[in-house]
Amino acid sequence: MRPGVVAALVSPSACVLALAPAPGPAPLPARMADTGGGTQLITAEAPRADATSGTLTWWDRRDGQWVRAGSAPARFGSKGLVEGTERTQGTNTTPAGLYGLPFGFGVKTAPAGTRMAYRVVKDGSWWCEDGASSSYNRWVDPLPADCRAAESEHLITYGTQYAYGLVTAFNYDRPVRGRGAGIFLHVNGQGATAGCVSVPEDAMRALLTWADPARGPHIAIGTTDGATALTRY
Repeated sequence: MRPGVVAALVSPSACVLALAPAPGPAPLPARMADTGGGTQLITAEAPRADATSGTLTWWDRRDGQWVRAGSAPARFGSKGLVEGTERTQGTNTTPAGLYGLPFGFGVKTAPAGTRMAYRVVKDGSWWCEDGASSSYNRWVDPLPADCRAAESEHLITYGTQYAYGLVTAFNYDRPVRGRGAGIFLHVNGQGATAGCVSVPEDAMRALLTWADPARGPHIAIGTTDGATALTRY
C-alpha cells in the first residue's frame, strides 16, 4: 500500500485523539482541606481579599463526588475579607473560614420545605453584639438588661436583609470578645455588607429549602487564592 494511502487511513483517528478535551479541574469542595464532614456545603468565594462581590455555590456530595446544586452572585463586607481568627469587630470585613449553620431565621415565615430550625423575627428579637454582655453573639428575645441596644441589632428593622437568613457559627461556640458578632448569610441590601454574606432573595429561599441538618451543612467563606483561599480550609 502506498504511504499516502496509509496516512489517509490513520489521520482521522489521530485528529480525534488530538482534539480530546483535557479533564477539567476537580470541584472546589474536592480541593478543600476540610468541608465540615457533612454531605452539604456552601462556598462563598471572592476573587481576592479586597473584593466586595463574588459567587456563592451550594454543593451536594453524592456517591463520593461533590455536585453543584445551585449558585448565585454574592456580596461581602465593604472592606473585603479577612481571616476569621484575625478579625476585629466593627471593621466591615467578612470573616474567612469554615463555619457551621446553627439555624435559619427571618422576618418572613420559613419557605415551604425548610428543614433547618427556623426562628421568626418578632419585635422583641435582637442579636446581642455588646462585648460586655453575657449574651454576646447570641439571639435574644427580649433584649437583656446587660446588653446595650446601641451595641446590638434590632433584627426586625432590617426587613429586606433579614427577610430570610442563616446564622453562621463564626465566633459562636466560644465567643471571643471583640472578634465580631452577627455574621449571617442573608438577603441583599443596597450594596456591600457590614461583614455578612448576602445573596438575592430567591437564592436565599432556595438555600433554606435545600439545607438539611441531617446532612451536616457548613459554609466556607474565602478567596480564590492568597492567605484566605478557600482551598486552605
